[in-house]
Amino acid sequence: MEIHFGSIGKYRTLYLRFIYQEMKSCAKMKLVFIFGQCIMTIMCLYSVFCAFGMTLASIDIKCIRKHYFKQALAQLRQHPLISVISIAGTALSIFLIMLVVMLQQVKVAPFSPESNRDRFLHVHYMSISHKDWGDGTSNGPMSVRTAREIYKSLKTPKAVTIYCSMPISTPVSLPAMPAIGADVRETDDTFFKVFDFRFVNGKPYDEATFNAGTPVAVITESISRALFGSTESAGKEFLLNHAPYRVVGVVKDVSTLADSSYGQVWIPFTSTDLPNDTWSDQHMGMMSVTILARCHDDFGEIRAEAKRRMSEYNSILADQGYTLIDRNRPYDQETQSISFAANLEPDLKSARRERAIIFIILLLVPAINLSSMTQSRLRQRVAEIGVRRAFGSTRMEMVGQIIMENLGVTLLAGAVGLFISIVMAYLGTDILFAQPYSATLNAPTVDSSILLHPSTFLYALLFCFVLNLLSSGIPAWRASRTSIVNALGGRIH
Repeated sequence: MEIHFGSIGKYRTLYLRFIYQEMKSCAKMKLVFIFGQCIMTIMCLYSVFCAFGMTLASIDIKCIRKHYFKQALAQLRQHPLISVISIAGTALSIFLIMLVVMLQQVKVAPFSPESNRDRFLHVHYMSISHKDWGDGTSNGPMSVRTAREIYKSLKTPKAVTIYCSMPISTPVSLPAMPAIGADVRETDDTFFKVFDFRFVNGKPYDEATFNAGTPVAVITESISRALFGSTESAGKEFLLNHAPYRVVGVVKDVSTLADSSYGQVWIPFTSTDLPNDTWSDQHMGMMSVTILARCHDDFGEIRAEAKRRMSEYNSILADQGYTLIDRNRPYDQETQSISFAANLEPDLKSARRERAIIFIILLLVPAINLSSMTQSRLRQRVAEIGVRRAFGSTRMEMVGQIIMENLGVTLLAGAVGLFISIVMAYLGTDILFAQPYSATLNAPTVDSSILLHPSTFLYALLFCFVLNLLSSGIPAWRASRTSIVNALGGRIH
């Protein structure tokens, strides 16, 4: 089959449609299929890229598929030591890059019960000052009163939930049975509308139950099995810190990496004395807020409305000498992920710049080494290049051929590096994903829904694409510039 450049627009459209359909479906596919489809996607992108770099001539796709990759395989066999070093170097680079990507992914990528992270805005902390404190501020979570007056009253968002800023390890047990420790989080009823917990039994507590302060609880599968021996525990009672509570729902276990929603037991904060745990005349307390926007485009309007409500509330507090400081909150998921202090506004641009520098270093250093190896292999193929040029191959066709030949090696090494990074992520979870500050003693956990997100594979393939261009592009260009006479004579210059 031949594809002519005059029809490249049609095939580019087909490529893009294909990529779109694959990206829509790959979230529900098994690992092997996700990886396979991503490889097909990058191959399509590579075909388009090479097409733009060549002259207006026909491309034999069958030839590219068979000849180029057969040529790459032959080169691997002819130079096994160089091939092993090239694959190992590329795999190590992709491994290190993907570890950095995964460390960021667990903070921002959506996974249950935080599948709507792209629509989240958070206010976990704030500051408060007083006219008698000078430049001093008190920093921490807010009170229920403050959360309701400023954020619960917002009209633009789809939903706003108020919950305890951190889970507290609390004893749970059955009567006359030994207690076990469980991470308990006090919430409102809207909490289960903002976060998409996967219920296996029962349902969440509703608004009427919350307003009445009824002692009910939603628990995880693990706690349900530990207390009752099964997950079918809705309607059963247990003791929470020696007080009787009734189970209304059972959910799938939640990873500690779901920082805002994590817990093992969730109860209405109206059933506890938590709303009274305040300071600074009941303006500060133990509560955080997460806002669920209708769409990402509403963020600006939500922030503007929150600023207005903060200003209005501060005008009321002025009589008491207090001023609340939000430090440009609410933060989106990415900004919240790098926020470590209540009294400091995170520098998102600086964090992105640091990640970009890391990626550049991890790409450039191996690319320089691999480029030298590619150049060495091309020196041994000078006569072949000369013959191809003598039979009519253009310079850009030679560049495209060398890049495509190197693509197979890069993809193989990239797959190895990605596999190692996933294995390392599972084996080194406690070290890699340890929270800088955590109120729970439970170790972080990861599962396939967190690590094997479609974006993980797309990032890996993108870096393979870039690394291949960096390591083979310049040697290929230099080789293509060799005159036919010099090439046939065995000289690359």
